[in-house]
Amino acid sequence: MTTAEILRAFWPLFLLYISLLLWALFDLSRRKRTRHLPKWGWTLIVLFVSTLGPLCYLAFGRGEEDGH
Repeated sequence: MTTAEILRAFWPLFLLYISLLLWALFDLSRRKRTRHLPKWGWTLIVLFVSTLGPLCYLAFGRGEEDGH
C-alpha cells in the first residue's frame, strides 16, 4: 500500500474523530456544570486522550441540561 492509499483509507476516520472532538468541546463550552470533574479537567481529557476522551466526556461528564 502506498502512502496515498493509506491516507485515503483513513480519511473518514479522521473526519469522524475531528467531528467528535469538536462536538465534545462545543458541548463542554456551553455547559454550566459537568459531572465527576471540573470543566478544565474534562477539557484536558477531551484534548489529550485521543478518541476515548471525547467519548468519556459525552457518556459520563455531561451535566444537567442548561435549558438551551
